[in-house]
Order: sequence, then structure tokens, then C-alpha cells
Amino acid sequence: MTGHGEPTSSTIGGLTPHVPVLLAEVIEALAPNAGETIVDGTFGAGGYTRAILGAGAEVIAIDRDPTAIETARALAGESNGRLTPVAGRFGAMGSLLSDRQGAIDGIVLDVGVSSMQIDKAERGFSFQKDGPLDMRMGNHGATAADVVNTLSVGDLARIFNFLGDERHAGRAARAIVARREAKPFVRTLDLAGVVGKAVGRGKHEKIDPATRCFQALRIFVNDELGELARALVAAEGLLKPGGRLVVVSFHSLEDRIVKRFFLDRAGTQGGSRHLPDVMPEVPTFSARNKAVAASEREAADNPRARSAKLRFGTRLEAAPRSGDLAFASLPDLADLSRI
Repeated sequence: MTGHGEPTSSTIGGLTPHVPVLLAEVIEALAPNAGETIVDGTFGAGGYTRAILGAGAEVIAIDRDPTAIETARALAGESNGRLTPVAGRFGAMGSLLSDRQGAIDGIVLDVGVSSMQIDKAERGFSFQKDGPLDMRMGNHGATAADVVNTLSVGDLARIFNFLGDERHAGRAARAIVARREAKPFVRTLDLAGVVGKAVGRGKHEKIDPATRCFQALRIFVNDELGELARALVAAEGLLKPGGRLVVVSFHSLEDRIVKRFFLDRAGTQGGSRHLPDVMPEVPTFSARNKAVAASEREAADNPRARSAKLRFGTRLEAAPRSGDLAFASLPDLADLSRI
């Protein structure tokens, strides 16, 4: 996943200007200092990284998108050795940075698709621009075309319902399966047209009727919720005591995972009257419970910021817990991933 842009509005590759989301709030929570090492787990266009470098810290920039890594490598040449690009999934931070366990001062994650990816029709993310039905953030795994041309009505409906909160998930799934019998889906606008006609636009709906199904497909194709959950666990092992973890999310399912992680790691569970002999876990993070949202001005200037939520916590002295993802409450879609 990639999700952020430049510290100031700018244009990359002639595409739409990229505006950072909650940049000031992120940097305040991350508090980078000269001599520290910060991991930008979702480099994207490098907006957070540039601000972190500006504060004097060193940055390890992770991204699975080859285009983002190219940008990171170009920026690395200007950073006097303070930027290290790493190609890979941020959910695999633990293995990618296995030699840095317990040594990182801060980690920032901006979860979701980047406007750079949406702007490029050939990436297949947009229901408004015609392109191949791909949606992969990297170069590996099943495409969105594989998903819609292979899975059953029931499986597609589950994806649209769980990951897109689409009220007419079954209707959209049936329309897809009926049409693909005559002709498989290969282009984004073709799928958007079929889904849009099946779902329809509600009387007070302002969004395109294909929005939720496309979002659900993107999340499923890239295993975005699983990546986030694994990244949170990995961050717990990488951060040193006093290290800061900052996460910006744009979807209610993502924010729920982040919120539950911090609540779980704050050590408030356990030792109930039903299980009096169960000792509560030792806290590994201190965290505030309330999410930070964009200001009215930022939300007006940058529509993408309207749904953004920032949560952060500080690593405590306790040893990291096992890689248990129970806090995540992920939708049970594991059996659909073998396409």
C-alpha cells in the first residue's frame, strides 16, 4: 500500500498534484530527530519521508510498488546517505529489517491506495478511467480480472459485502457472473458499467455506484487488511522503548484494526471475573484512544483527507508479544485467496 504525496502540493510525472494527508499531525506524533532511524512503511511519493529527512533523521523507505521504489532511489541520491529504499510489502517489515529488531525510533504507515496509482489508468484501480483490470500494487499475485472471472457468485458477494460494505453485493456479483459467461472482464470501464447498472445509484447517493465494489476488489487483491495487521505486529518488534508508531488509515475496517491493536497492546484486557486466574498481558504500548482527524480546512482543500484517521502510540519496555493477529478480527476470506 502507498498513500501519501509531497510535503507541499506538487505534480509527479505530469499527474494530479499530490497533497499530503495530516502531514503536520503525523510529524508531530512521529517526532523525528537528528540521528534517529525512522521507517516509512508506505513510501508512495515520499511526502512523509521528505519531511522526516528535513528533521535530520535517517529513513528506511519500504514500498511494494516498483514506481515508488524508483522515486525513493532517486531521492536517496539526494539524501547524503540518509535514505535507504527497500522493495517489499510493509507487512513483511519484520523479515525485511530483521537486523533492526528493537532498534527503530519510529514507524509511520499511510494505509491505502495512492493517488499516483489511481491516476495511472494502466494500473487498473480507477472505475473512471479505462485500463486493464489489474489493481495490484506490486507485480505479483492474482489480478482483479482473475478475481471477477474466477470466483463464484457467493464468493464475490462476500468480498463486496465484507470489504466494500456494498448493500447490493449479491446483485453486483450475479451481474458479473452472468456477463462473464459471454465475455470475460479485462477492462476497468467494462466492469464499472456492469456493476454500476446492477447496483444503481440511490436517491441521495453522491458516489459512483461502482465505488464500493472496486474498493473491495482492491483491498482483496492486495490483502490490505492482512498486510496492516502483520505490519502492526512487526512494528512492535522493530521499535525500541520510546519508539513511536503512527498510522493513518482511510477505511473503517483499517481504523478498527489499528484501534484494536493499540487497545490490546495497552494491556487493558485479561483478568476478568469470568477468568479470574488469567493474568493481563504486560503493556507494550501507551496510546491515546481518540483518533486524530483532518481539520475542516484540510478536508475542504484535500477531499482524500476527509476520511483519514490518525492513531499513534509509544513503545514501552516490555518484550514484544507473539505474532498473534487475534486483535485484527479479519473478515474470513482466507479460503478465497487461492485463485
